[in-house]
Amino acid sequence: MKPILRDFPDSFETERLLIRSPLPGDGPELNAAITESLDELRPWMDWVQRKPSPEESEENVRRARVRFLERSDLRLHLFLKGASTLVGSSGLHRIDWSVPKFEIGYWCRTRFTGQGYITEAVRGISAFAFDTLRASRVEIRCDSRNHRSAKVARQAGFRLEGELRNAQAAPDGSLRNTLIFSMIPEEYEALRERPG
Repeated sequence: MKPILRDFPDSFETERLLIRSPLPGDGPELNAAITESLDELRPWMDWVQRKPSPEESEENVRRARVRFLERSDLRLHLFLKGASTLVGSSGLHRIDWSVPKFEIGYWCRTRFTGQGYITEAVRGISAFAFDTLRASRVEIRCDSRNHRSAKVARQAGFRLEGELRNAQAAPDGSLRNTLIFSMIPEEYEALRERPG
């Protein structure tokens, strides 16, 4: 089946979050979240080396919506339940529908860091990937120096597969090592069956 013909929900919820695809009009809140979080994001994210304008953020949201509808990239916005406050962004990227496999990426708005929101989101997105999209593999990749990101992967139950040395240039131009975490259906099912 062609990816664009795949039907699945645009949103789902976890205990504290509404997780949904980008929608027109999300630009101002996305812009505010990025602006607030620039200092924390810059060491790890190429796309945030300068502050975007509100118009650029709205354009970004609309392009992400198109990719979501095409099923070529499934960006997801993380909102507090019952509020229009963006906690961060995540999603399922670098999709190979023939497997199917996905990579979860994520970032958190500064005021919400350290409160477990991203781990909660990653668990919810993993469930969506395995239960709804029938994933055979889900990955998380991060800079080996990004200890917070690696901690999220571990807390969400992902297994460290390896480290790619000098794998790419970091935003500051230095070479970075990339940690690769993964989860497969059997591991996901074992996590679901674990008490607590």
